[in-house]
Amino acid sequence: MKNAVHFGAGNIGRGFIGDILSKNNVAITFVDVNERVIDELNKRHSYEIEVAEEGQPHIVVKNVSGVNNAKNPDEVIKAIASADIITTAIGPNILPFIAELIAKGIEARKAAGNNTPIDVLACENMIGGSQYLYQEVKKYLSADSLAFAEQYVGFPNAAVDRIVPAQTHEDPLFVVVEPFNEWVVETSRMKNPTFKLTGVHYEKDLEPFIERKLFSVNSGHATSAYTGAFYGAKTILEALKDDRVKAQVEAVLGEIRSLLIAKWNFDEQALIDYHKIIISRFENPFIVDDVNRVARTPIRKLGYDERFIRPIRELKERQLSYQNLLKTIAFVFNYNDSNDEQSVQLQELLATKPLPEVVADVTGLTDQDLISEIVDSIENL
Repeated sequence: MKNAVHFGAGNIGRGFIGDILSKNNVAITFVDVNERVIDELNKRHSYEIEVAEEGQPHIVVKNVSGVNNAKNPDEVIKAIASADIITTAIGPNILPFIAELIAKGIEARKAAGNNTPIDVLACENMIGGSQYLYQEVKKYLSADSLAFAEQYVGFPNAAVDRIVPAQTHEDPLFVVVEPFNEWVVETSRMKNPTFKLTGVHYEKDLEPFIERKLFSVNSGHATSAYTGAFYGAKTILEALKDDRVKAQVEAVLGEIRSLLIAKWNFDEQALIDYHKIIISRFENPFIVDDVNRVARTPIRKLGYDERFIRPIRELKERQLSYQNLLKTIAFVFNYNDSNDEQSVQLQELLATKPLPEVVADVTGLTDQDLISEIVDSIENL
């Protein structure tokens, strides 16, 4: 049996990555600081996943254990030293905090003479996640260990897609997931191409698929949340029952399609079908996903390379329409959740600084014409 070290025992880690690894007969060591979850993994060595569809079938994930990296970092290093694959699902902002442990694990592999190639897959909602993690890991590697890593440790980027809504259960390991999932890994940076997981799609050039996912799912999901919030919806399902929200999501996805076709030569009908599937996933009646969860951290989502500004920039470069994306951005700037730190911060900025200055600061844009267009969109909402 192969062994995986997976950083992040949250809902996505257990409900998506853990599910795929288990179906490939891989034993999983979950690494997390959540003591209750880690203790339960070590007590039971299994957990259940419920699929949010008709009949609500259950899947049992077996051969699992856990390590609390805050309390037992040496155990994590030991596990990495003998692992066959390393994966993460912890959030882009947390990746730098696990870099040193991974570096020490690589050094432990070198010290043990373990020259078996291994790949590290950052399964995060970001472009270039694994390579970003590698740059952080490099900071902790000696010259000899870096040379070892260059030869035997791959950091192929990955694109992942599965909706796992916010949820609480009496059982801390139980998790509900949508039926759909997609996990794509780039082959060009793999060091162990002989170890491929069933249920994972492998592509030489990952960037088109990452952008298809980020610009379609992330942009579409966020659009449904911010537009829904503007019209008073509390859940994504409720939001999409409002014709105004659904029309906005469809219009944004139409603009995204024009970019993906122009940039990557995707087949138009295939993208239309893909976007219909995406909307049907958002409308899944078995998933209750709060608008506030999907809309959280609006400042991050307004970033220069994020799900709205990046496609707008690239559409403008190609002289293609982005008017519906501009309208969504206006909804984002209007979003107000007193329980979300970034939402509070954004509203404070809007209350104390000129709007063009806030737009420039938050988005990182220097294109004055585009800043003006965003300002007009916000003021005309």
